Amino acid sequence: MERGGPAVCNVSFNREGEGEMTKAPITLQDLRRRLYVKAKAETSWRFWGLYVHICKMETLRQAYELAKENDGAPGVDGVTFEAIEEQGVDVFLEQIRDELVQCTYKPLPARRREIPKDGGKVRVLSIPAIRERVVQGALKLILEPIFADLRGRLPTGVVWIPSEEDSS
Repeated sequence: MERGGPAVCNVSFNREGEGEMTKAPITLQDLRRRLYVKAKAETSWRFWGLYVHICKMETLRQAYELAKENDGAPGVDGVTFEAIEEQGVDVFLEQIRDELVQCTYKPLPARRREIPKDGGKVRVLSIPAIRERVVQGALKLILEPIFADLRGRLPTGVVWIPSEEDSS
């Protein structure tokens, strides 16, 4: 029997919905709230099926908006937010989504930039491409609510940086 890749990619992305139960769509905000509540209520719960939510256009669109708010320089590919918006944000996000769904997504190397410091030293920055920032943002949007309640359970020496949701 031939294997078609890692088990994480054996996910149904049936766009027509044939043979599958019809479910009401869940918004990203509702999903994040449900993940947070479940993780807090059942600390040993094992979450599965998260990859599907990372690949959703709504998640990728929100991750793109977060990356755009942070602005930043382009990565090794030289692609800017302006160039993405000229070709169409949806086209850009659909390409990322298709690569994620087909398990062909390969991150680009980060662009290295040296910043001079005092004393002749340099600080090396790694600047990811915008597409990597979007995928990382999508992962953060889905995983953050699960681990948000770990503050009191983290080992000594681990620093917790709270998000805006933690302050509410």
